[in-house]
Amino acid sequence: MKKILLICLLVCTGAWQIQASGEKAIRISTDQTDLVFKVGNNGRLYQSYLGSKLLNESDIDQLPAGKEAYITHGMEDYFEPAIHVVHNDGNPSLLLKYVSHTSANPQPDVTETTITLKDEVYPVVVKLYFDAFEKENIIKTHTEITHQEKKPVTLFKYASSLLHVNSDKYWLTEFSGDWAHEVNMSETPLNFGKKIVDTKLGSRADMFCSPFFILALDKQAQENQGDVLLGTLGWTGNFRFTFEVDQQNGLRIISGINPYASEYRLDPKEIFRTPEFIFTYSTEGKGQASRNFHDWARKYQLKDGMKDRMTLLNNWEATYFDFNEDKLVALFDEARHLGVDMFLLDDGWFANKYPRSSDHQGLGDWEETKDKLPNGIGKLVKEANARGVKFGLWIEPEMVNPKSELYEKHRDWVIRFPNREEYYFRNQLVLDLSNPEVQEYVFGIVDNLLTKYPGIAYFKWDCNSPITNIYSSYLKDKQSHLYVDHVRGLYNVLEKIAAKYPDIPMMLCSGGGGRTDYEALKYFTEFWPSDNTDPVERIFIQWGYSQFFPSKSMAAHVTSWGKQSVKFRVDVAMMCKLGFDIRVNEMKEADQQLCRNAIQNFNRLKPAILEGDLYRLVSPYEKQHSAVMYTSKNKDKAVLFAFDIHPRYSENLRPVRLQGLKPAARYKIEEINLHQGSQSRLNANGKVYSGDYLMKVGIPLFSSSHTVSHVIEITEQ
Repeated sequence: MKKILLICLLVCTGAWQIQASGEKAIRISTDQTDLVFKVGNNGRLYQSYLGSKLLNESDIDQLPAGKEAYITHGMEDYFEPAIHVVHNDGNPSLLLKYVSHTSANPQPDVTETTITLKDEVYPVVVKLYFDAFEKENIIKTHTEITHQEKKPVTLFKYASSLLHVNSDKYWLTEFSGDWAHEVNMSETPLNFGKKIVDTKLGSRADMFCSPFFILALDKQAQENQGDVLLGTLGWTGNFRFTFEVDQQNGLRIISGINPYASEYRLDPKEIFRTPEFIFTYSTEGKGQASRNFHDWARKYQLKDGMKDRMTLLNNWEATYFDFNEDKLVALFDEARHLGVDMFLLDDGWFANKYPRSSDHQGLGDWEETKDKLPNGIGKLVKEANARGVKFGLWIEPEMVNPKSELYEKHRDWVIRFPNREEYYFRNQLVLDLSNPEVQEYVFGIVDNLLTKYPGIAYFKWDCNSPITNIYSSYLKDKQSHLYVDHVRGLYNVLEKIAAKYPDIPMMLCSGGGGRTDYEALKYFTEFWPSDNTDPVERIFIQWGYSQFFPSKSMAAHVTSWGKQSVKFRVDVAMMCKLGFDIRVNEMKEADQQLCRNAIQNFNRLKPAILEGDLYRLVSPYEKQHSAVMYTSKNKDKAVLFAFDIHPRYSENLRPVRLQGLKPAARYKIEEINLHQGSQSRLNANGKVYSGDYLMKVGIPLFSSSHTVSHVIEITEQ
């Protein structure tokens, strides 16, 4: 009788199939990469291979089983697990076995594979999802965890992804910094033990480190050769990457939500879905890996990724909080004269009981300040549109100043301890987006503005504070859910906005680069890389972000920061989505004309700059020069940006070899963005070369001068 029951149990749970499955292979492929799993004779799932695509299907059978694909806590493994569950009887073990897998094609050239794993002792199911974007060579993966125990189980760790890599040496590039000093690239070897890159800031989570990395195999990461893996997590909150080298020199990469202070009590039948880990594997260095990400992002992930972007004039550095209706209308005239598409009104336009005259008050009270804007936003929209300029608006809807009517009425909506002194970051606190009432309020800010003023054409959405005073009045006895449910609440708000206002473009701003993840960018057309707009600093910042993000996703403004020429500032900003934040009328007429010409050039060259392939030619980290090139998809047009930063005296300067051109084609070199009447100093200006010559011999670009820039248009003849 017991034997019959055992056979029935095995068949019902799929374990009978497990025992008979042998080494069943599950192949997840792009045009360039294979990720292969095998089911062992013990029914467990192993990662057998990750690397360049195997040409022969029969070779899959020869692969060794590898290491367990989604390692669990409490069994025989000695290193960091992907999942740690404590059952309602207190048992912390989990042993996952293969049940089934399916494959589908939700879109052309996209294959979705789902692998179902199950514990035979406890009714816990883990599903591993993989989306392979074949042409772009990108793989997305996430996990779903569910159970049917009688009471909740507790999740202590819940990784989105676990990848095994085997090489002689590993080099990790991480991106870290601080406000106005973002994405500094640093590369270090990985040896035995554990390296963790994480954040615990809650919101504005990326302020100190970014949720992406570069892993180079065998040797340090290079631009155009070598095996590299670029990975990033789509999560607008606390993240953690764990890189652990074991005693056999094998590396496991575990990516996901940071489990710090985030134990999650999962109810029966509730699904816990982890964020997506997104990666590409390149055998042609960082350059090709970046182009993979750029192509994928524009086509599949970035809001309006295949659509145009607007140039703009922002008022922040022109006025800060000190403005009124007349001042703004005068700036509309400057925007029209400059030739930009839009005027953006920044912080300081709202609140009446506590008018927003500084960052100390008013945040949360989203009605126009009457003495500043007696006729409201509607008058501004009308005046801007009358000049042929669209109107955009700054908001920070997730935050509140203690000196505000919102705080006085709804302290229970604020993340704060009810019995302790409050700690403020930038004089503000974070609203509790785990609370559906607060979600509705935040959505209502956008909804009310667009309902009342449908002419608003753009939002700059800011988020200037990490979470402090970490306590939710709404969650009560589930405080460890706050970090997770707060981010999910933000996504609920953004989903509602996207559903009702699908065509409204928005900039993702978070005190600069405090939010730079691909899940948020599903809802935003671009992000603000840094509050630091000094052009020399921006060369480094834009270089760092370009490893993962296409140029059209990065907003870059010409401002008064730095002592460089207006031309140098314009040329740096033109490498991304061009904007201005400066008093145009205070510039010399020659500089104003240069800006107007640059905008026209930018608009004309968008197919190359915003849609084309990026080639990073000379790194500012290696020399006191930098060069970046964008080539249109059909290779008939390219734009080359070259910068002398602070070169050494009598430096030996060599020609720069270009990339991404057709060898047999002939191209004309023409310097643009020059002051009216001035002549190019480049020897190559006006000449015609073959693509082969430009890529093998190159052209002289650099000088011994400080902060000098060149923008070169390259046109097939």
